[in-house]
Formats: sequence, structure tokens, C-alpha cells
Amino acid sequence: MGNIVATCSSCRHTCEIEAFSAINVADRPDLKEKVKDGSLFVWECPACGTHNLALYQTLYHDPDAKLMVWLLPGDQALDNRLTGLSDELDGYVLRRVSDVGSLIEKVNIHDAGLEDTVLEMCKYVTRMELAEKQRADLADVPMKFFRIEGPDNDIVLTFPLDGAMQGVHVGFHVYEDCRAILSRHPQARPAAGFARVDERWLAQFFR
Repeated sequence: MGNIVATCSSCRHTCEIEAFSAINVADRPDLKEKVKDGSLFVWECPACGTHNLALYQTLYHDPDAKLMVWLLPGDQALDNRLTGLSDELDGYVLRRVSDVGSLIEKVNIHDAGLEDTVLEMCKYVTRMELAEKQRADLADVPMKFFRIEGPDNDIVLTFPLDGAMQGVHVGFHVYEDCRAILSRHPQARPAAGFARVDERWLAQFFR
């Protein structure tokens, strides 16, 4: 933990804000919910009161769940000091993301007991179905996993549309079907180390 200099997006005032270069939720369980609701990365400008998003590199670590997510805003270059960690973390899920929303999603997916590779396939199938039944431009809409709900464990995905967030429910059988699809394509596997698993990753195999 330390301080970084941040600039307000509204008034351009600069100030020091608290930043976490590493987040170990076994040592600081209070930080997990702050990551999941995004509040850990929001700061209020002391000059004008605007709430800003803090963008900095951090390594999220949940040792009990064997999950590490490395947030590198704006596709920053890999830190050579950390790339070697993957050799020592057998059984871990290691992921790399470039924005806070994707970090939140990875944590939520893992907490729900789901696989992010299968979720990406679910998003792809859902986008294609929405594009066919509703609007063609939905084929490219960015989707995020939100939660599982209901007695049948429906998967809720969210996406922006016409200036508002929308939600779509996906039956759990779709998730199981997508897992079967991936099992028939063994080449569709994350790279070694801190892998990026997102829409671009999936497009290598199914576009």
C-alpha cells in the first residue's frame, strides 16, 4: 500500500490518493468487498467533490480460492518481477486484465464457482442469439458476468445499450453446453502464466 498522484477528471486538481500495489484478501478480508463493489478504486476530489476512478497496477490474490488477477491498466507491459510467479503457483487460476470492471468480473466468476473460459463462450453464444432475434449490433456488445440467481442457477449477464445497462438471463444448461463445446476444442485453452481470457481471446478460436 502507498500513495500515488491522481488528477481529477473534472477540475484537474491533483492530489495524493491511497493505492494498493497488492491485495491479499486472506490478510485483508475487508478489501474483498471493496474490490467487488468497485469502491476501492474510487476517490473523491477534495476540490470539487467529483468521484473519480483510480487507475493503477495491482495484484489481487485470494490464496484460499487459488486466484490471482493482475490488473494492468491500459495494457501496460508485463512486470518481469511477477511473470516468474506462475511457475510457483500450481493449481492457481492466473489472469491478466486491463480495467477495474474486468477485475471485478473475474473475482465474481470465481466466487460463483464458474470458469471464465466457459463464461466467455456463453457471452459469445448469447450475443449471437440477441443479434439474430433483436438487433444486429448486439453481436459486438461487451458483456459482463453479474451473478447467478434463482433456483435453476440462471446466469445474469449485463451489457450497455442506448445509454443504459441491460441484463439478460442465461439458463445454466447453456453454460454446460458451452463447456462441452470447449471440451471439443482442446486448442481453446488459456496461455501459460497470467493469461488474458476475454472476448479477444475467444475470437482466436471461434471467429
